[in-house]
Amino acid sequence: MSAPEPQFLKRQENGDEYRLALRKREGAAPAVVWLGGFRSDMLATKASALDDWAARTGHAFVRFDYAGHGESEGDFERSCISTWLADSLVVIEAEAGEAPILVGSSMGGWLALLATRVLRAKNSPAAPGGLVLIAPAVDFTERLMWDEMPEAVRDEIMREGRYLQPSQYSPEPYAITRRLIEDGRNHLMLGSAIATGCPVHILQGMQDPDVPWQHAMELVEHLPGDEAVVTLVKDGDHRLSRPQDLDLLVAAVEGLAAQKVSGR
Repeated sequence: MSAPEPQFLKRQENGDEYRLALRKREGAAPAVVWLGGFRSDMLATKASALDDWAARTGHAFVRFDYAGHGESEGDFERSCISTWLADSLVVIEAEAGEAPILVGSSMGGWLALLATRVLRAKNSPAAPGGLVLIAPAVDFTERLMWDEMPEAVRDEIMREGRYLQPSQYSPEPYAITRRLIEDGRNHLMLGSAIATGCPVHILQGMQDPDVPWQHAMELVEHLPGDEAVVTLVKDGDHRLSRPQDLDLLVAAVEGLAAQKVSGR
């Protein structure tokens, strides 16, 4: 079955107006919502695999691109964690229905946790019924970027407002902006307990060069009282996009969806 055509939501954030692209497959609840990674898009391998699963099983599935990503409008360099969190909340509350399953990859794992905190605090019916987090890059702007940068790179970011980082996934470098780093500090989570109020399943590759598996285990230590399951893939990389990795992802999502339907 072909992928749904994109729809567009009008957004305004920090004085910028842009259209946010999403693709929604209608189906049974609970809906599954995909939150992608930094500089990724909703047509990438894992999101497409979940859309195929949703088409086969009749599940509702929603995926979208953050501002400055994929099919969405917006200026990537003017965007930051606050922008992408606001994008996520708009889509979840408008399109996901009650108690969706949020699936967050890399940065999307952090955004899924941040969105959960906001939705729980306001008693929103869209507060998630479960989370699947793939190589969750919680606090990555500080812990995995800033803390790991040479002093010269930090100085360039503070002086010039950005640094062009070579990418192992693309021939073009990408900008790490001062806005991204400084805004990220408003959303750090690993300094205190993270109460999700729902089951959490983490998938993490042990050969991940971007988000070390120890980072995922530190996150688990901050999930007191929550039902958390961690699947470590010994030979898995950051993307976890091999057929066997996709099977693990689908199984994790199916498990949480079935748990929600059965009321457990």
